[in-house]
Amino acid sequence: MTEPLFQREVYGKTLVELGKTNSNIVVLDADLSGSTKTRLFCKAYPERFFNVGVAEQNMMATSAGLASCGKVVFASTFAMFATGRAWDQVRNSVCYNNFNVKIVASHAGITVGEDGASHQAIEDISLMRSIPNLKIIVPCDGPETREAVIAAFKTPGPFYIRLGRSKIETIEGKQPFELGKSYTLKEGKDVSIIACGIMLHEAIKAHEILKKEGISARVVNMHTIRPLDKDAIISCAKQTKGIVVCEEHSVIGGLASAVDEVICESAPVKTTRIGIKDRFGQSGSPADLLKEYNLTDLDIVAAAKKVLSK
Repeated sequence: MTEPLFQREVYGKTLVELGKTNSNIVVLDADLSGSTKTRLFCKAYPERFFNVGVAEQNMMATSAGLASCGKVVFASTFAMFATGRAWDQVRNSVCYNNFNVKIVASHAGITVGEDGASHQAIEDISLMRSIPNLKIIVPCDGPETREAVIAAFKTPGPFYIRLGRSKIETIEGKQPFELGKSYTLKEGKDVSIIACGIMLHEAIKAHEILKKEGISARVVNMHTIRPLDKDAIISCAKQTKGIVVCEEHSVIGGLASAVDEVICESAPVKTTRIGIKDRFGQSGSPADLLKEYNLTDLDIVAAAKKVLSK
């Protein structure tokens, strides 16, 4: 792992980069461009940037309208508002029409920290995963964020890209991003650890701890939640003795639920979930919250051992 980066900063810079190549790109924000970093695009291309104010529902409806006229639309705000407050418009205006709107939401997950439960989107993947046509990506670091945004730009239709608030270290040894295609970051034959977003970092640390104890753990970066790489999940189920799924999200309806659905239908195997167990968030430092909600490398290690002991 190398230099820590803000995913949202990478997003803003990538928007500027894409804006140079395509004058059809427009960007909308709900009065949070300083936080989401879409202000970088605003500075470069003010005539293609629209601040709709604190009106997230209107932003999604306006995005659908612009997309209906042939624009490639990037719409950004905090994840809580993009998915919770504007769910109706995302479903009925954007996704029902399969419009070319890329929702890139920042400040997702429990590590929003001191902002507390009202701003900690821990149900957003569940909400978005239930909507047809919508592709969902949870990048693990800055470079993967850039690749995901470019992939969304090149792929027609609506997207939800989930970004965090804090700086994240860059993971070394990643494979190039491919929509809907996960990859194995660490090989292992005893247990599989499937993770997305910042939890991939905890999974890598857990892999190293388990290795010292003689346990071989496979680590899979499941960066795309939809379309889901079912073949990779089935391979984990058949080639290892159990699966631990890790996400900075509720265990209800997110990545863990998606993996369980595949396993139940295709390859039953022992599984357990590392995620937020049917609780709201609370204020605190990101590190303290990861401990409080049992989302650390040591929690993954314990879960892996539990799966193997069954």
